[in-house]
Amino acid sequence: MRLGRPHRHFRRTDSTNERAKELAATGAPGGLVVTADEQTAGRGRRGHAWFASPGSCLLYSGLLRPYAGAEQPLLPLAVPIAVCEAAEAVAPVRCQVKWPNDIWIEERKVAGVLVEARPDQGWAVIGVGLNVAVPEEEFPEELREMATSLLPTEARNGLPAGGAPSVRAALAALNEKLALWVEASGEEILDAYRARDLLSGRRISWEGGAGVVREIDERGHLVIETPTEERVALGAGEVHLAIER
Repeated sequence: MRLGRPHRHFRRTDSTNERAKELAATGAPGGLVVTADEQTAGRGRRGHAWFASPGSCLLYSGLLRPYAGAEQPLLPLAVPIAVCEAAEAVAPVRCQVKWPNDIWIEERKVAGVLVEARPDQGWAVIGVGLNVAVPEEEFPEELREMATSLLPTEARNGLPAGGAPSVRAALAALNEKLALWVEASGEEILDAYRARDLLSGRRISWEGGAGVVREIDERGHLVIETPTEERVALGAGEVHLAIER
């Protein structure tokens, strides 16, 4: 499919996902993309607020239609792969995915994904927040050790052509990469996701226990081996994870 036509851009809105869902409900075509310079009510998983520095972040929602729900169970894994590849296309970075859909660079979060679907109506909205050119001092103090952007730092050598990455370039790259990955096979998605899995082999804890991450299974679940050698498969909507350092 092709993403980015039509394209609706807002200088300021509450949430690009909300605007895209409204448009989807009134019959907007697949491929629609909604972006904004600023959000007042951006959301991540589990209802968490999403910080976005105005004009320095890609605030993006794409409409996937048709969407068959159970026939496309790995869509939540395909999207972060596309975000990783888009980020790497515009900046000299290497991205990994913290299951299920946070994108990290050097142990710090650079992007998040929120997919909201209505399989009964045949569509899904793919929400992405990507920190493109946010100086470290612009992050709230409580986020500075956890968040990052594509803006080069002294530790990164070299710049892409044209200098620092732009939101416009990130938008074009994300449209291109998402169009490819939403149509990829399950095997391709799992292989690419596992290659970027930040948690593989690491010890984590969640509300129900702790253990070592062993793999991502064919359903996209996180498989963890507990201290008693039991294997537990966690679904993305079930838990909040903490990496034990």
